[in-house]
Amino acid sequence: MEYRQLGASGLRVPVLSFGTGTFGGSGPLFGAWGNSDVDEARRLIDICVDAGVNLFDTADVYSDGASEQVLGQAIKGRRNQVLISTKTGLPTGDGPGDWGVSRGRLIRAVEDALRRLGTDHIDLLQLHAFDASTPAEELLATLDTLVTSGKVRYTGVSNYPDWALMKAQGIAERDARPRFVAHQVYYSLVGRAYEADLMPLGADQGVGALVWSPLGWGRLTGNIRRDAPIPEGSRLHQTAAFAPRVEDEHLYRVVDALDIVAAETGKTVPQIAINWLLQRPTVSSVIIGARNEEQLRQNLGAVGWSLTPDQIAALDAASDVLPPYPHTPYRQQEGFARLNPPLV
Repeated sequence: MEYRQLGASGLRVPVLSFGTGTFGGSGPLFGAWGNSDVDEARRLIDICVDAGVNLFDTADVYSDGASEQVLGQAIKGRRNQVLISTKTGLPTGDGPGDWGVSRGRLIRAVEDALRRLGTDHIDLLQLHAFDASTPAEELLATLDTLVTSGKVRYTGVSNYPDWALMKAQGIAERDARPRFVAHQVYYSLVGRAYEADLMPLGADQGVGALVWSPLGWGRLTGNIRRDAPIPEGSRLHQTAAFAPRVEDEHLYRVVDALDIVAAETGKTVPQIAINWLLQRPTVSSVIIGARNEEQLRQNLGAVGWSLTPDQIAALDAASDVLPPYPHTPYRQQEGFARLNPPLV
């Protein structure tokens, strides 16, 4: 397993990490992802650790905290062998103090997560969404307190607007607070919007990407193809309403290109889609998920080899979309492009 620095921090993370949204799954979204109990979770974690995957990602909203609870029980006795990443900020109830990242809500959320996880510290705490109602100064001061106390080691964000992340980094620099070192983002061959603003920001500010849904919400499993119905076992039947939208023709064009590379390499479509992500700038780790051992072992096969430059170029071309203004002229006009060459 390859390890990379998480952004501009001293924390080294594996290029593949494991998302535990399937642990204790319940409800229309998480129940469709999977429902691993403690014994199954322990087995999946055994396989991950044996392969060098030691970073496990969860969140307080995953099945109302059940994911954190199952993860905590499954790693009991080997806490020092693993890294725990969890997220908070989304609503966990209907009360006025049950959402956001105000000082009281954030401190309580961390204490609750520590209790569910059965640990005394969180290696990486990420804010699950941008809370426009909490001043950045209050948020960063609270995170500073949590880091100083030892309850949190590193901080990051998830699904953040570029301007809000940059503002927070500037205030952290000004006030000598810990800066965010990670951004958990949606990024895939059928969802490349991350590249327009957030990727350059990450490169400039030392914010490493932790990629969620690298298979485009299950669209790049190899089971969805042109002129064929969505297979009965696909979770898209139940979760499409929650998923980022993808035009059908764009998806089919990407899958066609993946099929060609699969024939050339002998690798599966998901393995190729994940390997492509590992070649992208700012990506520290790609979060893989699995409902069972077979899926996990398949996804672990995405590392230990590399796509050729020609294969990467073919996938880039098939998945390319013109970004919105103000990025459009930098792609379409030579004078603009000369001033701002792309990272990829």
